[in-house]
Amino acid sequence: MILDIRDLTFSFDGEPLLQQLSLTVDSGEIVCLLGPNGSGKTTLLDCALGLHRTFSGSISLCGKDVLTCSRPQLAANVAYVPQSHTPTFPYTVLEVVLMGRTAQAGLFGAPGNADRDICRAALRRVGIEAFADRPYTSLSGGELKLVLLARALAQQTPLIVLDEPTSSLDFKNELLFLETLADLVQHDNIGVLLATHALNHPFFFETQGLRTRAVMLSKGQPAQCGTPTALLTPQTLLRVYGVRAAVLETTYARGSAVKTIAVLGSEPKDVI
Repeated sequence: MILDIRDLTFSFDGEPLLQQLSLTVDSGEIVCLLGPNGSGKTTLLDCALGLHRTFSGSISLCGKDVLTCSRPQLAANVAYVPQSHTPTFPYTVLEVVLMGRTAQAGLFGAPGNADRDICRAALRRVGIEAFADRPYTSLSGGELKLVLLARALAQQTPLIVLDEPTSSLDFKNELLFLETLADLVQHDNIGVLLATHALNHPFFFETQGLRTRAVMLSKGQPAQCGTPTALLTPQTLLRVYGVRAAVLETTYARGSAVKTIAVLGSEPKDVI
């Protein structure tokens, strides 16, 4: 087991945000954190990364308490793709991705040819190898997200944590991003913990045949966990988001079924 969270409770300004939450992430598995704004998704990620340290309960990463892990130990076991990142210095894209090799090279180590090969392979895997020599500050928001994913891949950790990683991506690059994650989980056997507002993302991963779990957070309420099919029902969406929705399923000629959520309205009315 890569990540093991037990009875996590966290309060902000005296108001409970996460209550007695338990979840695990294992190799070859993707866990999607869902919920409205302010429900605690980013807070949960920050606790898992050891950034919030005033929680009760326990969080272990690869069998070690995150509160006792050093930063190099954390970096050797978990890579992080943040919700947003503002570039301030015109490093090249390759130099930014090389920063993902710091945990392997050590604080005062210099990247070698093998590190550069790993980083170029990561850029190639997310489809932006041609960006290697471009200034990081010249990229669009969507392109920045792909660079951050490449940096996480170059880190070569058993767990990748992502906070709303597709929020700035266009339709094609969002699909590329999701397909890359699915490929990593399926073929590299990594674990993924992903916070997202896109409720169709869990269905996408489930359709790919991946071990997928969804965790629905609702501010001040116990989390609900389950498979996307079991958890993402019209009743749950009405209760948590206050919207009427239907789950639609399309079966293709080869027999594969794809599910998607269609929003019908914001008023709680009878669904025909």
